[in-house]
Amino acid sequence: MTLLLRSENITKNYTNHCALDNVSIEVSEQSIYGLLGPNGAGKTTLIRIINQIISPDQGHLFFRDQALNPAHVHKIGYLPEERGLYKKMKVGEQAIYLAQLKGLKRQQARKLLKGWFDKFDLLPWWDKKVEELSKGMQQKVQFIITVLHQPELLIFDEPFSGFDPINVNLLKQEILRLRNEGATIIFSTHNMGSVEELCDHIALIDKSKKILDGNVRQVKKDHATHIFQLEMEGLKKPLENILDKPFEIIKTWKHNGHTMARVKVNAPATSNDLVKKVLDHSHLVAFSELTPTMNDIFIKNVTGKYPMETHDANHRINPEELPLEQ
Repeated sequence: MTLLLRSENITKNYTNHCALDNVSIEVSEQSIYGLLGPNGAGKTTLIRIINQIISPDQGHLFFRDQALNPAHVHKIGYLPEERGLYKKMKVGEQAIYLAQLKGLKRQQARKLLKGWFDKFDLLPWWDKKVEELSKGMQQKVQFIITVLHQPELLIFDEPFSGFDPINVNLLKQEILRLRNEGATIIFSTHNMGSVEELCDHIALIDKSKKILDGNVRQVKKDHATHIFQLEMEGLKKPLENILDKPFEIIKTWKHNGHTMARVKVNAPATSNDLVKKVLDHSHLVAFSELTPTMNDIFIKNVTGKYPMETHDANHRINPEELPLEQ
């Protein structure tokens, strides 16, 4: 696919702190690019550099193969994590004013805004002061202003912060629709729960460095855990006496009278080999592979282990589970 935005070896230092260390990303046209990592990782610094709010100490940025320059500002819509509207202005007038700053004519802006306000249930608040709106309503107004001029690149920094589940879902649907209609989106967050349903491509940033990037499906495929969860009835002898190398028993417990276990299958063994061994000694009630979430993948890349690989991990454990009696 055609690249819309490319950064090469971006480095940014502050006093006694490296915010970005040699970070490169490639954002394809009409895609949603997830910029992921904990707070303080460097995501917002990279976004501010893309928006030309600050400059990198080293490295280069390109917008459609042209060096990023001030002419590109109007091709980018930016919703910062730090929200801010003029509290004493009326909502509709402020939205029109901000739309005009982005190049829209007043009547054109008013017509477009009325449509968006209706979609987001904000029309009754058109003539209210911003300070009369809830935090969630103010955030919806800023989202509308960000996308109104139909920029080629949209950048959302923690867009779901402070929203209830209904409004989070509303924004997710709008983000997907904008992508489907041609927009390219950079979506920055430390909350990885929304990533898998939205993003086409991700980059994980930790402590100023990019530690992983790739297509979401391929990243998940490359990070298969080979860990399986089993539910067994009538187990005839301890699982430790049934499974030896290359099988690795991570955890066992009792649940509703059944024996539960989490087992890692190491090469050259396969999941079929695991099933065959267990079936010789029990009735297998349930069997599933534990697929990692993006949060699991991040933890794996930082610590070297998935959460479900630790003996005391509560990952996907039912609250009713009890330790297996020895």
